[in-house]
Amino acid sequence: MAAAPPEVVVRGSAAGFAQEIAIGSHRLHSDEPKDAGGQGAGPSPYELLAAALGACTSMTLGMYARRKQWPLHQVTVRLRHSKIHAEDCADCETKEGMLDRIDRDIELTGDLTEEQRSRLLEIAGKCPVHRTLTRGMHIHSRLV
Repeated sequence: MAAAPPEVVVRGSAAGFAQEIAIGSHRLHSDEPKDAGGQGAGPSPYELLAAALGACTSMTLGMYARRKQWPLHQVTVRLRHSKIHAEDCADCETKEGMLDRIDRDIELTGDLTEEQRSRLLEIAGKCPVHRTLTRGMHIHSRLV
């Protein structure tokens, strides 16, 4: 039986945007860039979200290639978050307002066939964080 994941605790002063993030024994920081009113003391929340997707993508592709015994040596994932007009999105259901968009470029290093590379791109869409972001989730909030 797997241990429960550690609780994520985020603390910040209401005077600014800087946040301290504790995940088990790990410590991270988040902030907004200076041009958005922060101090640039850490990645923005959207940058952390993109990092979560990139990490999950790389882990998933590595695990899949190991299981298949494919010669994948390294995965590099580059991500960019932006807002786009819904009307400019050809494959989106809604055509009103603004939508969040993440562009994900995946670089695979290793002597892979085109078929293996295509399959790995398909598998990237199955990483758990990708599925959560595209499927949506329910977030239950309460005051304690």
